[in-house]
Amino acid sequence: MSQEQKPAEGKTMKRIALALVFIAQALAAGDPGLQYRELVQRMTKDGLSSLGAFSALSDLTAGGPRLSGSEQSSRAIESLQDALKSSGCDSVWTEPVMVPHWVRGRVERARVSVSGRKSIALSMCALGGSGGTSPRGIVADVIEVHSIDEAKALGEAVRGKIVFYNRPMDRSKFSPGEAYGGAVGQRGSGANMASRLGAVGVLVRSMTMSGDDVPHTGSTHFDDSVKIIPAAALGCRSADKLSEILHSSKRVRVAMRLDCRTLPDVESANVIGEIRGSEFPKDIIVLAAHTDSWDKGTGAHDDGAGCVHVVEALRLLKHADIHPKRTVRAVLYINEENGLKGGQAYAAEPRRKNEHHIAAIETDAGGFTPRGFGVSTDSLAFETIKSWSSIFESIGADRIRKGGGGADISPLSAQCKAMISLNVDGQRYFDYHHSANDTVDKVHPRELELGAIALAGLAMMIAQEGI
Repeated sequence: MSQEQKPAEGKTMKRIALALVFIAQALAAGDPGLQYRELVQRMTKDGLSSLGAFSALSDLTAGGPRLSGSEQSSRAIESLQDALKSSGCDSVWTEPVMVPHWVRGRVERARVSVSGRKSIALSMCALGGSGGTSPRGIVADVIEVHSIDEAKALGEAVRGKIVFYNRPMDRSKFSPGEAYGGAVGQRGSGANMASRLGAVGVLVRSMTMSGDDVPHTGSTHFDDSVKIIPAAALGCRSADKLSEILHSSKRVRVAMRLDCRTLPDVESANVIGEIRGSEFPKDIIVLAAHTDSWDKGTGAHDDGAGCVHVVEALRLLKHADIHPKRTVRAVLYINEENGLKGGQAYAAEPRRKNEHHIAAIETDAGGFTPRGFGVSTDSLAFETIKSWSSIFESIGADRIRKGGGGADISPLSAQCKAMISLNVDGQRYFDYHHSANDTVDKVHPRELELGAIALAGLAMMIAQEGI
């Protein structure tokens, strides 16, 4: 051994000895962090060995898409009840919810034509809440805008036309969610404004940054005083083609035909299961996701992944023999996509008056690798949760950031101390979101399982330590 190696070896031995001293001191002091880290590691070994979340997701998506009011959504609700029972819940039940029942139909066609040229087919699909056309469809001139304000400023010039909203998501944003938020208003409210101005139809560029031509659906909303008109999403390549034609031609017309329709509301249900708290059973931690999906694809990422995150998190807690001091409750909401009726019904349920919700954690960002949690609460509770970040280092989910929550749990905000979201690496999320691309083959089993482990870990910490 050289003289240079001896000092290096000595330093290494000193570091090892010092580390052992620190561990011994922590054990002597009863450091709970060591215990919790060990429990997360145990759940990680269990989860990654069995990949139960992916198995559950495969079963859930095999039944097809789960749009509110559909037979598939009813079957999914029954399936998820069984899954929660199998996870080891102390009790499982449903709470009724009246939900909207919009049906896509079978016909979704659009063609763009310029005088003297052959018409070109556009890749499109109806937006949820859209009205249908007559069997003959509609044919009208097209006018392109990039915002609702721009459409409003055109005023009477919109009357009798098809309004084409063509604002893309901003690729320069690091956060795809931020880019989505900056563009989605045209999809949600653009048809309402166009109808108010006398338009006969609406086309909207899909909310995605992918370069394909797959249309992405989603809700559009009409005021009661406004006529419901046909509204559809265009695949990005079709949107680019239509914009190109509009910029090179004086008069451009689109023929579109849809046979979607809205049927009377139907009764559905939220699915609820819980592991009852051993010391403070009326203190409740909600683990939230939504059972419904759009009817393109099978809703694997949105939000089948969230549903199985929740079910698997409860299974992991039970299998690790963790007895929570506070109640950990799964709430699988119906109708997040086109009404939020499930979230509203849960918060308004009379029995909630006798319950104390200390935290609600929503998972609705896809089955990608977890990065941590977004937290909305008071400063003291936030610092408490942030102090647990090392518990999640072993699975890379230790980023605790301010600002969290979710659509389904939002009606609970007035009666819940902490609103939390599971944050994942969402760079690919909007490639799949609300489209035929959202299928189980786009979900990586290990990434999905890690999300369930992260969810179980945070539920454990809040249940045992409080905030």
